[in-house]
Amino acid sequence: MPSTTMTGTAVTTATTTTTTTLNLKGSSSSSTSSSAPAAKSTNGSGSDDLDIYDEIEIEDMTYDPTLQIYHYPCPCGDRFEIAIADLRQGEDVAVCPSCSLMIRVIFEVEDLPAEETKG
Repeated sequence: MPSTTMTGTAVTTATTTTTTTLNLKGSSSSSTSSSAPAAKSTNGSGSDDLDIYDEIEIEDMTYDPTLQIYHYPCPCGDRFEIAIADLRQGEDVAVCPSCSLMIRVIFEVEDLPAEETKG
C-alpha cells in the first residue's frame, strides 16, 4: 500500500510491490504466503488441463434456489460457486471468484433439482 510523507511543500510517495516468479515445473515463489494447500493436478477424462484443488460431492454443497447456484466454502474465505444450469450442461468445475482455486463437483445430472418452469 502506498505511504505518503509530507515535509513542508515536498511530498514523497513510496510503493511496495510483490513479485511472483513461475518456474517451468509450475511451482511459484512469492513474497506473500498463502495458508491454502497446494492444488491437486488431475488427469481427468476431459480435454482441459486444470489444476483442481479438491473433488466435492454435490451433497456436501449448499444450494441457493434464489440464485440457482451451488456453493461450497473456499480456504480463502469466499466460496466456490457453480450455476445449476452449468451442471445440467455437464460442467463440473466450480470456481472461487476471489482466488484461483477450483473444485470438481461430483454429481449425477438426473439427481439435480427439477428445472423451474415459468408461467
